[in-house]
Amino acid sequence: MPELKILNNKEIKEIISLIGQQWGARMELDYGFLKNSKGRVFIISKDIAKIDTSKLRLNSAGMYFCEIDKKGIRLSIEGSQIVGHKATKNIVEINEEETRKWFRGEDLEKNCSNCSGFVILKNNNDFLGTGKYSNGKILNYVGKTRRVKVI
Repeated sequence: MPELKILNNKEIKEIISLIGQQWGARMELDYGFLKNSKGRVFIISKDIAKIDTSKLRLNSAGMYFCEIDKKGIRLSIEGSQIVGHKATKNIVEINEEETRKWFRGEDLEKNCSNCSGFVILKNNNDFLGTGKYSNGKILNYVGKTRRVKVI
């Protein structure tokens, strides 16, 4: 059984609906969507449909876009950059010092009166990824390999 499943239009619409519910973004994403057994979603050129993947054992292909689980939908850093420009809610503006902390892998103490669930972090015009907002704190999901020791 292949590790990656090509999502059909109904499944893609569900992902776009989740994005709309969480961030208020109206999206038209012209990509092929693949999902692995861990709930990670990748986007790739629609030309993937022209390839017979039945005999391939793929763990990933394309760009990691988001992860969907019982907590909700969590965008990758690149996913936040695609969605962020269209998002109308659950966006948290952070300053330079908070940006440094974020990329070191630290959680942020930040009050956001009308935020819930996963939020997109933004510094000026840059979208930096998503974190889980809870009780005045934004939990960091930046992977260890993507963290920076010195900025």
